[in-house]
Amino acid sequence: MQNIKMTIENVELGGPVHHEGLVMCPLLSAARLERDYLTLDEALAAGSASVTEVSHGGSVPELLFRNHGDRAVFLLDGEELVGAKQNRILNISILAPAHTDTVIPVSCVEAGRWSHRRPDFTSAPRAQFSDSRARRSADVSADMAAGGGRRSNQGRVWEDISFKMAALGSRSATQAVEQVYQDHRASLNDFVKHMRARPGQVGAVFAIGGRVAGAELFDCQETCRALLPKIIRSYALDAIDPRHAANQPFDDEAPAGFLKQVAAAPTREAPALGEGTDVRFDNASGIAGGALLARERIVHLVAFAMRRPTMHSSDRVHRRRF
Repeated sequence: MQNIKMTIENVELGGPVHHEGLVMCPLLSAARLERDYLTLDEALAAGSASVTEVSHGGSVPELLFRNHGDRAVFLLDGEELVGAKQNRILNISILAPAHTDTVIPVSCVEAGRWSHRRPDFTSAPRAQFSDSRARRSADVSADMAAGGGRRSNQGRVWEDISFKMAALGSRSATQAVEQVYQDHRASLNDFVKHMRARPGQVGAVFAIGGRVAGAELFDCQETCRALLPKIIRSYALDAIDPRHAANQPFDDEAPAGFLKQVAAAPTREAPALGEGTDVRFDNASGIAGGALLARERIVHLVAFAMRRPTMHSSDRVHRRRF
C-alpha cells in the first residue's frame, strides 16, 4: 500500500540501544505533527471514556468502549484492559470517535475468571508480549480476510500465556498474564529506563536474540512517547524468556531490511470500526500486523516478523465455557 511505503520512507533509523538481549532501533521523524486525539490512558484518567462488558452477561471476544468526550480516543493493538469479568487485550488498533459507543474486539488473557472484579476496566501499563501479539495479529488478519470479523484464535492466546508462565516461573490461580508482568516488574522497568524515547522518535524496530522481531510506528512523537513503555515491556518479556536466548549477533543492517519488507508487503483493506480504514498485511508475505489509516495519515502501524511457534502444540483451539 502506497501510504505505508511513503510513511516508512519518511522516517530514519537511529542508532540501536541494547539492553539484556533486546535491541531498540528508534524511528525518527523531522515532522512535528500535533496529536488530535487522546490515548486510552488519558481518556480514562479524565473520565471522558469508559470500557465495560457489552452486557451484564458479557461476551468474551467483545467489550463496549464509550467515548463521552469531544476528542477521538486511540486504543492500541495489544493494550491490556484489567477488570470487569476477566482481563482482555485489544485485537486491533482503533480510533474511537468522539461522543460514540464502539464495540471493540478483544481476546481474553485471564482464562480462569468469569466474574466481576469491578464494573469496568482500567488500562494496564503494558501490551501483550510480542510473540503472542504477533500470532494473534496473524489470526486476526486471517479472520478478516475470510470475512469473519476481527477475532483471534482464543485457544492459541491461552496457550501462549500458559507457556510463558511456565518459562518464567509464574503462577496465577486465574491464569492471568498480568501475574507474569508483576513477577518481573523490576526487570521490565529497567528496560523502560534504558530505552527512553529520543527527540523526534515516532516508533522503533525491535530485535530479540539478534533477530528482528517487529516494528511499531505512530503518527506523532507525543503518541510514541506516551505508549512506548507499554511496547517495550511487551518485547522485554520475550527478551528475558530463556527460550529467546541470543542465537546470532545483531546485524545493524537488519532493521532497514525489515522495513523494506514491510513497505513491500501486500495488504488488504476494510472499513475501520471507528474512524478510518484498517489495512492488514497478507500473512503469506511473512509479515503479521497492519495499520490504521485515518485523518489522511497512518495513525499507527505494527508489523511482526512471522516465524513458526516453538513449544506449542498444533493449531488446535481450546474450547472453554463461561
